[in-house]
This record gives sequence, structure tokens and C-alpha cells, in this order.
Amino acid sequence: MNILLLGYGKMGKVIEQIALNRGHQIVGKIDVTNRHELETFSRENVDAVIEFSAPEAAYENLQWCMKKGLPTVCGTTGWLQHRPEIEQLCRENGAAFFYASNYSIGVNLFFRLNKYLAKLIAPYPQYSVHTTEIHHIHKLDAPSGTAITLAEGLIEHLPAKTEWANRVAVTENQIPIVSLREGEVPGTHIIRYDSDVDSIEIQHVAHSRQGFALGAVVAAEWLSPRAGVFGMDDLLGEA
Repeated sequence: MNILLLGYGKMGKVIEQIALNRGHQIVGKIDVTNRHELETFSRENVDAVIEFSAPEAAYENLQWCMKKGLPTVCGTTGWLQHRPEIEQLCRENGAAFFYASNYSIGVNLFFRLNKYLAKLIAPYPQYSVHTTEIHHIHKLDAPSGTAITLAEGLIEHLPAKTEWANRVAVTENQIPIVSLREGEVPGTHIIRYDSDVDSIEIQHVAHSRQGFALGAVVAAEWLSPRAGVFGMDDLLGEA
């Protein structure tokens, strides 16, 4: 495929290498220094876009992609208040849009485990739940998109919880998300339940960016011939 990269930071560079190793061509690498080159790209010379930029750039990038009718895989977080608009633009322009807060296969299995454990614990109100996410110091948004997805999975299956909050002290209906930024940590996510007599904890630890990048390239391969709005459950199949 001919792949256009929007965002060429550390993640973009890993995606580039994996895409090349899988036999694809990188036809463009757009960041803040050469954004004017975007208009040289269209459906004629791009089979798929992979967007891993920054929260402040993603919304504008995705608007451009959808209006061009381009199949676009997005892994940027921190812009999701605009997601309904982007999905509507996708449908209006016959584009394809694939969003995931995390493209790692392991993390997506962890999402399912998180929901299953929440179902099991829901009848036992003596357990309080909280989440922690740890990332490198360069990550601009907090909480992480992965932490938000985990919290949404908890809310789906814990009737007493209706929202999340990015702080330790929360009201009874809220799930606390603690965000830590340390060194070069690729990503750690922890779900912990505490009662007076015991604790239950599940954790996912990423060892590198490779798993995220490979998942994004595989998603682009899968998305290229399609139109519509998709996510990891479509790619992996519903559990």
C-alpha cells in the first residue's frame, strides 16, 4: 500500500519501519514543518493514512482526511470531544475511519478482561475500584486514551459508577484515574479493586512501542478497501 503518515514523532518513526518491513511504501511524512505538502495527496496516490500526531493537530488532520475520502487510522488521543463530527464527516464523504485508544493486541485483550472482571465484581459493593496509568514524560494528554477506554468498560458493568475523574479524590459515582508521567515508560495500566479484607489487581505493561505500531499498520491494511467507521472490535472480532 501507499501509506501517508500524519505525525512523525517517535511513534511515527516506528510505524514507518514496520510498514516498510511489511512491504508498504511511505509516500509522505507530514508534521508541523511541512504541513503545506498535504495538498499533494489524494485518494489517487494514498491507500491509507496513519495519524499519530498531537492532540492539537489531530482534529484538523482528521477533518482533512475525511473530506478527501481517505481511509484513516488514528491513534492520537486528547481530541475525542470532536469524534462525533469526524465520524459524521466520514460517512458523508464515503471515507473510512478507524480509531482505537490503543492498537496493541495485548491491550485489547486487557480491555476485555477488564470488562469481564467488572461483571464478576458488580454484585459485591464492598469493593472500590480505581485505575492508574503511567506513561513517558513526553505524553501531552492525561488521562491516556487507554485509561479512558478502561474506565468506560468499568462504567458499562458497574452500575454504581457513572463517570470517571482524573484525580484521586472522587465522589461515590466516579472512578478515579491517577495519571503519572515517568521517564520513557511506553505505557502501564492498572485496575485495582480494594475491600477491607483483600485486593484484586490486573495490570498491562507495554515493553516498547512495537506492539502499538504493528497494530496500527495491520489496521491500515484491513481498513484500506472499506468505508465506514470502525474500531479494534471490528478488526479482531467481537469476543
